[in-house]
Amino acid sequence: MKPRFLFPYWCRYLGWGLVVLHVPVSIIGRSNGMVNIMDNGPGSTGLFTGEHLFFICTSLVMVSGLFLVAFAKEKVEDEQIWQIRLDSLRWAIYVNYIILITSLVFIEDVGHMLELNLFVPLLFFIIRFRWVLFRLNRSLSREE
Repeated sequence: MKPRFLFPYWCRYLGWGLVVLHVPVSIIGRSNGMVNIMDNGPGSTGLFTGEHLFFICTSLVMVSGLFLVAFAKEKVEDEQIWQIRLDSLRWAIYVNYIILITSLVFIEDVGHMLELNLFVPLLFFIIRFRWVLFRLNRSLSREE
């Protein structure tokens, strides 16, 4: 099986850089009032307020980074890695829909559900994929 639709291996490091960049920019931007500076004026409303544009920019950086980390090639891509990748993706979709259905029933704030749907599938995929690879490598090293 050929990994046609995966990013090169070095994209993982670019992705982690974007994820790490997102955290301080998001914290500093929200705490220093950078969001309020971007507003069009007092009482500005509508879709393109400073807060909304800041959310869009920081979310795009975070999602792009997670996407690059999740779908970058491994040093050795074989059929077992593909199977682990597929299984992790399936579990990420299961977890995402469980959280989505639960939040639709119990949470009134719809805005936070968008953030959950953006980050949870990629985060869970990365965590589960890395965990299964870690366990596999640990069991292989014990056999030797």
